[in-house]
Amino acid sequence: MIIDVFPHIVPQGLYERYYQSGLPGRWPGPKCQYDLEVRFRVMDRVDNYKQVLTVPISVVDVLNQDPDAKELARLANDGMAELVAKHPDRFVGFAASLPFLGTDAALEELDRTVGKLGALGVEVGTSVNGAPLDDPRFEPFYARMAALGKAIWAHPARAAAAADYAAEAHSKYRLSTTFGWPYETAIFMSRLIFSGIMDRYPNLRIITHHAGGMVPHHAMRIVAQSKMRGTEGHPVADILKKDILDYYKMFYGDTAMQGVAPHALECALSFLGVEHILFGTDMPFGEEDGLQYIRDNIATVEALSLDKAERQKIFEGNARQVLALR
Repeated sequence: MIIDVFPHIVPQGLYERYYQSGLPGRWPGPKCQYDLEVRFRVMDRVDNYKQVLTVPISVVDVLNQDPDAKELARLANDGMAELVAKHPDRFVGFAASLPFLGTDAALEELDRTVGKLGALGVEVGTSVNGAPLDDPRFEPFYARMAALGKAIWAHPARAAAAADYAAEAHSKYRLSTTFGWPYETAIFMSRLIFSGIMDRYPNLRIITHHAGGMVPHHAMRIVAQSKMRGTEGHPVADILKKDILDYYKMFYGDTAMQGVAPHALECALSFLGVEHILFGTDMPFGEEDGLQYIRDNIATVEALSLDKAERQKIFEGNARQVLALR
């Protein structure tokens, strides 16, 4: 079996309530993202393939800003729970979406979705309205997630409004997603490490999109720079309780490389270890309503220097272990 831990969907109730308004900026993504008939046709073209449902980052952003975020979050979560209940042969679970992360409303919805709907965890952006996720207001969220023992899906959240250069008004040429997203993921991971969150909650299970972004490819640079004096007035490694790379290896990464890229995934595999790589595709993005990304990710995993048991860990076993799937 193949379990895809990072495909995206817009449940019907959320689609009807928010996206069908036709207002500017409210694009629900490819049709496969909200049309189940189209989605099932794509899924049927891959043998023994199932999904863990997550919303696209656009929805995560909306739920941290929109005045109706509480209602929209319930629509998203109720919709995904309903899909899992109706189609257990296709969907093995879902990651909940929270309104106004860092507030009591988010914790209330977290408790509801895990306790009543059976959510496998929570999806967050790597920043919230421009604020880093090591801000003290998010501490109760991490404490609750650690207590629940549920996973956190971390999706990069850098928008085009984040300029490439200080003298410019916004990013150009889709560089905010091409390079900004892997960078954003690395910064998110680093801030959780240096702020002490990974020390205070060592059992957090955080699944990073795109195989940990820049981190696996720049591991030695991380080590070298950590020994140098930072803006805090001392080498940044001085505040850590263990080797810096051991912290980064606490995270998990998916395989969503947006193409056949065994060289890139081999690097992530070498750094994080086979037990910390989960199959994820970014479907329905990519050509053919996401079918291309599914096939490319399968081809990438099959091209790695792994034995059958290791390959099956990535395709299925690690998802079952990390998400406590039966």
